Formats: sequence, structure tokens, C-alpha cells
Amino acid sequence: MRAGAVDGLVVVGQIGQSLDGRVATRTGHSHYINGAAGLAHLHRLRALVDAVVIGIGSALADDPRLTVRHVAGPAPARVVIDPRGRLAPTARLLADDGARRFVVTTHGAACALSGVETLVFPAIDGHIAPAAILARLAEAGLRRVLIEGGADTILRFLKAGCLDRLHVIVAPIILGGGRPSFTLNPIDSLEDALRPPMRVHPLNGEVLFDCDFSAQRVHIAGAGRSSRDGLERARK
Repeated sequence: MRAGAVDGLVVVGQIGQSLDGRVATRTGHSHYINGAAGLAHLHRLRALVDAVVIGIGSALADDPRLTVRHVAGPAPARVVIDPRGRLAPTARLLADDGARRFVVTTHGAACALSGVETLVFPAIDGHIAPAAILARLAEAGLRRVLIEGGADTILRFLKAGCLDRLHVIVAPIILGGGRPSFTLNPIDSLEDALRPPMRVHPLNGEVLFDCDFSAQRVHIAGAGRSSRDGLERARK
């Protein structure tokens, strides 16, 4: 995928799960479902995008750095969706290491963080519209975006028609319960199932499903074109 077909943006979701479709155990433990190859793929995606986005739940549970460490490449901007201003200034993703840092929040939330760019939106049922977030990131020059987690955040972007691709890495483990990776609305007939075009790639004992959702991607108003190439290389 060398350029966004809809509006110049390229938005990729990435999720790791077990064979039985779980992203964490019943206690919330999720480090690490995927092995070394899956982790390298995630970091390769980070190196190829302009920005990596997570929700506040993942930020609080995992305190991730969102940097590129397992492959060579530049660090993307780091974005956390925090509608109620819960992120602590000591969060590792806010470290002042030269990368741009953004907090996406709502009117009235307390998000005064030093050196951090704040994007403020109206809340809709406690959430911020994914398309609105992407439009503001595009205005900031961030046109290749990785939605890394958690599962609820990825699903909101998918349901809103805001993903071009979804990378699902399946690890050869069975958890037997825990947090599911997909909680879409149930269907009554298999004819109503989502059947995106996809490619399947082995990853040293794990399997990457590269799902193409570009046909349902909505147009992001005001999004310009990006000149950066290379997301296809992330699967090689």
C-alpha cells in the first residue's frame, strides 16, 4: 500500500491475539501474547508510520513507551486518546525524547502536560469520533497512522470505517478465557459476516492476517496526501 486510495491517509490497526481470539487473560495480563517475530512486526510498523495511537486504557494498564526498539527506524509521534484527562505526566509515552507527543481529549478535561500537544474535541457518549481524530492528526502532518491498541480503540476505528488495513497476529497459544479481541455486533447468518480481502503471512510460528478494509473506509475531510511509502515492507 503506497498511498491512501480514499484521501491520502493510510490507517492501519494492529492487534495480537491467541488462537481462541483473546488479547489478555481474565486478569488482564497480556505481556506478551506474541513472540519475537510478532513484536518485531509491530515495531516495524511503528517505524513506517507518522504516528502511533493508543487508548487511555492501554496507556494506564501497560505504560508503553511506543518507541522503535526491535528494528532499525525512526520513532513516530505518540498519541494517546484520553477523553477524561487521566494520563499521568510520568507516563513513559510522554518522555521528552525528541518525538512529538499528543493527548487527544475533550472540553473540560484537565490535560495540561508540559511539552505535549493537546487536541480537544467534543465528546459523543463519552468517546471522540475516530474520523475527527484522524482529520486533526492529518492537519498536524501525520498521515500514516497506526492504531495499536487496545482492542476497544481498534474496534471503534473499525466500526467507524476508519481503517484501511487491520493486521491480526495470531500466536500459537490458547488462553481458555479472558478479554476477546473482537466484540462486534453479533450476526444471525454467515452471509452477514465480514469477509475482507486478506493475505496470510507466516511469522516464525505465528500467523499474520493482513485484512484489507479500504473498500469501507470513509473519507476524512481535509486530509492531504502523504509522500511516504513503505507499509508493504512491514510484512516482509
